[in-house]
Amino acid sequence: MRSRYLTGVTMFAILASVPAPMPIATAHAQAPGSQQGFCRTADPLPRLDPETRPQQQSNADYKTEGGRDSRDEAMPMAPPPPPPPPPPPPPPSPVYAPEARSDDSAEAVVVTGSSAERGADDVSAPAPPAASSSDYARTSPTIVPPHPPRPPRPQPQPQSGILTAGEHDDLLNPELYAAYVNRSGDLGQEVRALPRVDTTRVVTVKVNDRSGQPIPFADVVVTCSDGNSITMATQADGSAVFFPGLDRLSERITVAARKGGRTIADARPVLVADAHGGQTVGLTASQAATKATKLDLMLVIDTTGSMGDEINYLQAELRSIIGAITAKHRNLDIRIGFVFYRDLGDEYVTRTIAFDRDIGRVQGALAQQQANGGGDYPEAMDQALIRAVGQDWRPDAVKSLLLVADAPPHDDKFGRTWIAAEAARAKRIHITPVAASGVADKAEYAMRAMAAATQSRYLFLTDDSGVGNPHAPPAIDCYLVTRLDALVRRVIDSQISGRRIEPDDKEVIRSVGKYDAGKCILPADFKWRNQ
Repeated sequence: MRSRYLTGVTMFAILASVPAPMPIATAHAQAPGSQQGFCRTADPLPRLDPETRPQQQSNADYKTEGGRDSRDEAMPMAPPPPPPPPPPPPPPSPVYAPEARSDDSAEAVVVTGSSAERGADDVSAPAPPAASSSDYARTSPTIVPPHPPRPPRPQPQPQSGILTAGEHDDLLNPELYAAYVNRSGDLGQEVRALPRVDTTRVVTVKVNDRSGQPIPFADVVVTCSDGNSITMATQADGSAVFFPGLDRLSERITVAARKGGRTIADARPVLVADAHGGQTVGLTASQAATKATKLDLMLVIDTTGSMGDEINYLQAELRSIIGAITAKHRNLDIRIGFVFYRDLGDEYVTRTIAFDRDIGRVQGALAQQQANGGGDYPEAMDQALIRAVGQDWRPDAVKSLLLVADAPPHDDKFGRTWIAAEAARAKRIHITPVAASGVADKAEYAMRAMAAATQSRYLFLTDDSGVGNPHAPPAIDCYLVTRLDALVRRVIDSQISGRRIEPDDKEVIRSVGKYDAGKCILPADFKWRNQ
């Protein structure tokens, strides 16, 4: 069973400075960059102060891309100097073993040394009683040569293919997402600026050539009845999704398509439906479709202390994912960048590494990261997304932002975080969250809203791997559990190819609910719930 419905989104993006909630029309009328009337455009991306540069780096270390100095926007790719070698260990002290006393009591026998000397494998053997100072006074200590040092046991290194995860596409399950939003209604009272996602209405514009092939990266221009217009580019599948609430569409609109500065599909009138479900508007382009040849992949990673239980495994997984994507798509022009983030008061708030084609240098930058800092639950997700969305994304590339996190933004920064998500949508950037252990209601709510708004999916780690702290079950009715590295590769491959890629049966570890190609099978008596 496959639903014909997609999603619609409405939201409240109210800045922290607003003293009380306002109706959405009022909020947008007063927000910078917004205009009154129909066809609302996204607010501009908030500005941040330049990142603090590490003092050991010189100006020459900073990358320049396209003749533009990036020292205030991105960290250099050059790795830091290796740490000095550790000092040699001190020589072992002699071990003293007193002679046995003639007493038959077990307490008279004195044994010294570590559990390793008793036998490292016999860790269950009880430790002998400690000798008192009088024991040594009554005996003549004998110097016993120390045992040769035993090499430490090798510890298993984090490897790719260990972490497990599921995924959910709220665009394919609008009915269930509407029910989820209603169950989570109390969150909106805690945080004024939480986005209110309405999946009951959507207008999807599909641009195909005359043979039915999708046209990627075409500008779809929607003009409302008052003359205002909004432009959104198509993804690799030739689609651009408009939300009547978020975009403030009028009842009657016209839809056209342009590419390369010229019209490829003339405007046609559309009546926006006011019923539950979605509608699709087809445009036939006058030029032939072409395949995507470029990929910009930005990884935004929470590196606070709460991620310490999984960060090493995530590094291994992400290195494997990057290697697999570059190996599979050898003809694809791939650039990869990072934004590592913590929180205010930590060693750094954000650390940005600009897009780079040198995969070896990218892998090295990822390997250097460690989890530290944080302190409280929320983190500086707002600043991380602003940095990431503000990078030099290519207009003719598939744009994918992987957000790896286990906590939401601070309550007073939800509005700014959502503005960054809307700016990503306006730039045609997919935001694909990867929820790690610790994710609770607010974080899941925010991440799923960002994924739905940017035509992406919500990914979440599961306990099947046995790595890290327990993972809270998501508020999702059906999903498949597979290896995380394979899942992320499928999602990115889907974004490149423009078609959903499902796992092979042998990749599925377990299933939850009734799953059918990304769609949860609904009961026969299911009815839409009013928002």
